[in-house]
Amino acid sequence: MKKLFLLVALACIAALPSEAKNPKQPKVNNIIYMIGDGMGLTHVSMLELENKYAPTSFDRADNIALTRTYSANNRVTDSAASGTALATGYKTNNGWLGMTPDGTAVESIIAKAEKQNFATGLVATYAIQHATPAAFYAHVKSRGDYANITKQFMESNIDLALGGGYKHFDDVFKAQGKNYVEELTNKGYKVCKTWDEISKQTSGQVFGLLHGDNMPAVEKRQPGFLADATAKALEILTNNVKSEKRKGFVLMVEGSQIDGRSHSKDVSGILAEMRDFDKAIKVAMDYADNHPGTLVVVVADHETGGLSIPSNKTDFTLPESGIGYNFGTGSHTAALIPVYLYGTGAEQVNGIMENTDLSWKLQQLLGVGEK
Repeated sequence: MKKLFLLVALACIAALPSEAKNPKQPKVNNIIYMIGDGMGLTHVSMLELENKYAPTSFDRADNIALTRTYSANNRVTDSAASGTALATGYKTNNGWLGMTPDGTAVESIIAKAEKQNFATGLVATYAIQHATPAAFYAHVKSRGDYANITKQFMESNIDLALGGGYKHFDDVFKAQGKNYVEELTNKGYKVCKTWDEISKQTSGQVFGLLHGDNMPAVEKRQPGFLADATAKALEILTNNVKSEKRKGFVLMVEGSQIDGRSHSKDVSGILAEMRDFDKAIKVAMDYADNHPGTLVVVVADHETGGLSIPSNKTDFTLPESGIGYNFGTGSHTAALIPVYLYGTGAEQVNGIMENTDLSWKLQQLLGVGEK
């Protein structure tokens, strides 16, 4: 009798529609990929502590996972190798961009999305030729090869770039006896040299690099640039999707200078950059609230500084012992990195995973790639 019951149960399961056996994954049309360069869990803890536990954008996450960050040739990654992993789904050697260790060029989620009729964009507070943003379009064996990285940007079809790095375009085209503004204009970009010019753009291809190389630190750059640039990028990409009948968009936003301030062990600087990044995350999450089908992914390429937050005293019977911010190194670490997910599909990313697996999962959710 028991065997008969099991057979009947199995037959009933087999008769279920495939959708019932394999629930359909939510449709993700837009991904906002937010990368805090050098941002570990303790950096987020610092933000929480210094905000006196008032809610931050990180608290809004629908789901949290963890990633391993080692590169193909080192247990401690650099931004080029980890950026490549997050962008393409492949591990590579430290210092390499968009290539596997055997020299094979691999496409990023942005490159694949472009080919499949998605709008794409990059926002950073460093030069867009810097390791993390460059991982989304370049294929070089040296992250310092800014000339070839710049040329490869010109070969891409990225809709929008906001940040720093125009000097490298100027250098490349001057060497050819050409003007970089004319070349970009011929490629279809509206070239903006001030924030006022950027703010007037509502659609189309927009090139808004406001500094020759990296932008200044948050205390010296235009107030609120990262949040404002994120909002402007979302406006432009949304309008491009509507007017050009695109499937959706992929936007990469980098809080670039958390890393540099961590290398310098600059506590107040780290906090200022974290607060700036937090504001940009809020813009992205607010957008997801009003645009179903949008997934916000907040992650780091690696942790920088070996930051810890110890008590100032060992007597825990005191009502307040005080805290300090200590650094174990002026370099990167091999620590696991948290992933904060918000919006459509957030529940699909779980557990401890390779940083490459995070990339493949996002490509799968967007429908542009399978591992």
